Amino acid sequence: MTEIGKINKLQILREVDFGVYLDGDDYGEILMPKKYLPENYKIDDFIEAFVYLDSEDRIVATTEKPYAMVDDFAFLKVVAVNEFGAFLDWGLIKDLLVPFNQQKQKMEEGQSYLVYIYLDEKSERIAASSKLDKFLDKQPVDYKEGQEVNLIISKQTNIGYKAIINNTHWGVIYKNEVFQTLTKGQKIKGYIKKIREDEKIDLSLYKKGYEKVDDSLNIILEILENHDGFISVTDKSSPETIYEMFGISKKTYKKSIGALYKKKLISIENNGIKLI
Repeated sequence: MTEIGKINKLQILREVDFGVYLDGDDYGEILMPKKYLPENYKIDDFIEAFVYLDSEDRIVATTEKPYAMVDDFAFLKVVAVNEFGAFLDWGLIKDLLVPFNQQKQKMEEGQSYLVYIYLDEKSERIAASSKLDKFLDKQPVDYKEGQEVNLIISKQTNIGYKAIINNTHWGVIYKNEVFQTLTKGQKIKGYIKKIREDEKIDLSLYKKGYEKVDDSLNIILEILENHDGFISVTDKSSPETIYEMFGISKKTYKKSIGALYKKKLISIENNGIKLI
């Protein structure tokens, strides 16, 4: 079944001077303009094509890929504002509309916003909304503590950072557990730390316990080798210094150098650690 706002695998049916027509199932024949065709295409070939409505509301196909598709969240820049709403650059020739009634705050040209891309069922037009709450926390919470998830950073709050989990739920990363710069719209791996009784979700950027430490051992050894076997970072160094050097928290660093010391792979000096 062909889906508007998604990448579909469609068969070439016939060729015309200005492109080819693809088999769009229930949508009939869908035009792909000549400029988007791959080299050496043939009738009956299948092409991966993104399907959407052009500026005249005709269903068309392109081999260009947008920055995000229907049902995705994305951090996109406003390139124009008019009487219909704000228009976002999403990587296609036709910009993506955010109607005024879908703007959480009035959008301004040149600014970037985190939005959800959706398909209007009546018009079959693709649009976006910055009112994210109505698209999240609609499904039952079905995560396990320690599970790896995909995160999109939404905004910084007094307690930390709100993040979107696997495009379905809100979660929070507490600021006292963040040792790196996080920016709005940033995509990053994370872990389910805790699911509270009210089904609110606490997140972490680090694996739990010694599973996390095992990963860090190789990182520390590799960085030591790249620095002639010595690094002037100790367990008294700041969390920021440790994260900048190793990409791990101070707690994990202390556990890791303890494990490496027990394995007799490093020695702990007054001013750093040394590879044996």
